[in-house]
Amino acid sequence: MRWLITGAGGMLAADVLCRTALTGEPVLALGRTDLDVRDRRAVHDFVAAYRPRAVLNCAAWTAVDDAETHEAEALAVNGDAPRWLAQACDRIGARLVHVSTDYVFDGTAGPPYPEDAPTGPVNAYGRTKLAGEAAVLEHGHYVVRTAWLYGAHGANFATTMIRLAGERPTLDVVDDQHGQPTWTADLADYLVRLAQSDLPPGVYHGTSEGETTWCGFAREIFTLLGQDPERVRPVPTSAFPRPARRPANSVLAHTRGEPIRHWRTALHAAWPVLSRSRQCSVA
Repeated sequence: MRWLITGAGGMLAADVLCRTALTGEPVLALGRTDLDVRDRRAVHDFVAAYRPRAVLNCAAWTAVDDAETHEAEALAVNGDAPRWLAQACDRIGARLVHVSTDYVFDGTAGPPYPEDAPTGPVNAYGRTKLAGEAAVLEHGHYVVRTAWLYGAHGANFATTMIRLAGERPTLDVVDDQHGQPTWTADLADYLVRLAQSDLPPGVYHGTSEGETTWCGFAREIFTLLGQDPERVRPVPTSAFPRPARRPANSVLAHTRGEPIRHWRTALHAAWPVLSRSRQCSVA
């Protein structure tokens, strides 16, 4: 197996690189200055020359609010680039595992969304990610939807809460959005195992089991800090107006493949790692 990781420098790709390194097989991680994934010719030429057996696409436009006014630019990264990668993989017989998002759903469902649930994004970011999914699936590859990522290699909700706990007496945190906090190390392991598996191509959900709200997530972090979780005060989404609408319920079901462990179990396992940056977070 020869591995290619796109989106190097991002929080998820850092853990994917650590996980693929454990295989003892050749791995190459490319950032935006190494390969412009928006450039069809560059993508085709590079993949043809390197000839990976598996490509893990972690490259993405993740600025949700900015996508509202820059949808074309977001689409080039989230929609066009996965198509170029899928085409390039087809030419050499490689497997593409593409990372997508819970934001392809509208968030109005009561029960968790299964992999085959009808999509209906409510913002530009979700629309561009859905376009990427369609391109990857059209070419018979793998889509892994994930959500609420946190890890040791970049700014995220968990590390922000840890910092703010030492700066503010109380915090107002949204309590009417439901999702699944997912540790990037767990997702990295999921992606690698999927790439190595005999599972059929299609859509998979790579989120932790269980569910909570942003407020519930924050309170669990405060508990681990030894702080009073009641310092985190629940507020509605309307208390923090944003350019992009957020889905109220983006909880994903796991009916294909092996599920990732419960979000609270994962957070407790990740806790020692969250206090150490720039290290391989494999547990």
